[in-house]
Amino acid sequence: MLQNKGWKKTFFIIAFGQAVSLIGSSAVQFAMIWWLAERTSSPVMMGLAGVVAFLPMTFLSPFAGVAADRYDRKAISIISDMSMGILALLYAVILYFMDIPIWTVLAVLCARGVGNTFQQPAIQSIIPQLVPPEQLVKANGWTQLMTSGSFILGPVIGAALYAAVPMYVILFTDVIGAAFASGALALVKVPRLPHKETEKTGFLTQFKEGIGVYREDRKLFMLVTAQALCMFFFAPLSTFYPLMTSSFFKLSAFHGSVVEMGFAAGMMVTALLFGSVLKVKRKIGVSYAGLFGIGITSAVCGLVPPVFTGWIIFTVTCSFMGAFGNVHTIPMTAYMQETIAPEKMGRAFSLLGLIGSLSMPAGLLVGSPIAEKIGVHAWFFISGVGILLIAGVIVVINWLRRL
Repeated sequence: MLQNKGWKKTFFIIAFGQAVSLIGSSAVQFAMIWWLAERTSSPVMMGLAGVVAFLPMTFLSPFAGVAADRYDRKAISIISDMSMGILALLYAVILYFMDIPIWTVLAVLCARGVGNTFQQPAIQSIIPQLVPPEQLVKANGWTQLMTSGSFILGPVIGAALYAAVPMYVILFTDVIGAAFASGALALVKVPRLPHKETEKTGFLTQFKEGIGVYREDRKLFMLVTAQALCMFFFAPLSTFYPLMTSSFFKLSAFHGSVVEMGFAAGMMVTALLFGSVLKVKRKIGVSYAGLFGIGITSAVCGLVPPVFTGWIIFTVTCSFMGAFGNVHTIPMTAYMQETIAPEKMGRAFSLLGLIGSLSMPAGLLVGSPIAEKIGVHAWFFISGVGILLIAGVIVVINWLRRL
């Protein structure tokens, strides 16, 4: 691991490249999802979009984790990024020459999911190779700060482009972002881990070793369990944001982008605090506090009236939801990066992604019909209550075990 003064330069080159890529990706994602929302006005269709986007992670996460621990993480990240960029370029060319049915958007979202499945555990595993352990909370705070900024700019760019130019032009922002991220990562040197023992074992053995990471750490196991159960309720909400704006509040894509910006702004504030002044010792406890915050804000979002004032309350509450999301994830990520052996890091993070990918489709399959029947706002309230109950039960179980 690089534990010298030079780690910051390398880290920020990678993080900045990823942030630029996220701007392009979030702009394209916003435009595609809004396109679906306007043309279908269906929670079921929006839910289906979320399901197909996460299906690759469900099936491929175990392979992605083993690959991140066995092969060159830098190469995996670059190949994944460039593949998504090439996909966007091909889809843009096809859109330019012909009209394409709605279902093709689902196919593109699914293919993008494949790239993200391999890219995420590789990038997350690279960070602790470069950053000293005592700086991981700050590094993750800085990462989330740039990510939040990307999530603010992405929807703004996506909404502006959606109103001004055809979809095939919007797709080029993804191409540019992927090229920038890959170029930035290619410039830096990432130390390679020795894989002599890993190369002698099969895929199944390596996958079991990844599972063993959570079995050996009871605190982490309980936190991941709480997150998985909470994600069943929380994950579908990101898919329903456009419908809250377009169908519930009867507002435009611009107002939808403001909601996304509010969520990202909340993320940015907490990321800035973690990256600068906050020193977190009890990372697990702080992560649970984030789950409680997510539950409270989600329930409030489900209670607002369908008027413009209600939309303002909804937007402000979403910003707090984004803030609490980082309160949950930043300490948890830093804890994992500190405590998990480097040669098992990729599998540990891919399993975390696998859990999330299973929670998302399950939540959408249950939540979409409910939202279709009684309204998307009702799912926000149900989600808030469910998250609060789950987090509360897990915390009580942990407390009883310590007695």
